[in-house]
Amino acid sequence: MEFIDQKNQHIKLRYCGPNEEPTGDHVLGLTQYRNKLLFTKHRKRGIEFPGGKCEKGETSIEALSREIYEETGGHLEVAYYIAQYTVTNAQRVFTKDVFVCVVSALESKQDYLETEGPICFSTIDNIPPQNKSFLLDDPAILKCVERMMMLGFYST
Repeated sequence: MEFIDQKNQHIKLRYCGPNEEPTGDHVLGLTQYRNKLLFTKHRKRGIEFPGGKCEKGETSIEALSREIYEETGGHLEVAYYIAQYTVTNAQRVFTKDVFVCVVSALESKQDYLETEGPICFSTIDNIPPQNKSFLLDDPAILKCVERMMMLGFYST
């Protein structure tokens, strides 16, 4: 499916199956911990799912595990590849692999880099609007959350 997001960027989203190989240069983890959704609080944007760029030579799963740990202190137990979307704007094109993730433990850290660490909610709707990142209103991310629920990975 294709659409224009709130930043006027062209988005092309496709759902993926378990046998497909992730090929993106960014990752996003729809992360769960103890039957709640696990988010991170970005210092500028607010509360959002963990994710980021793949570093040189890093697979999507390696990047996902690293980003979840850096941003939440979470230890990735399992990840299911469910979608990929490409963002095109005037400056660049990037592709994001989206995973449903289960975190086995949260480790308290001194530094969560660009975030303030982990925060859990039962649903996105429970996040106070003034604390919510614009990314949680992004149509591609919301479609991926719908997909996660449709596949039975999470229910409210």
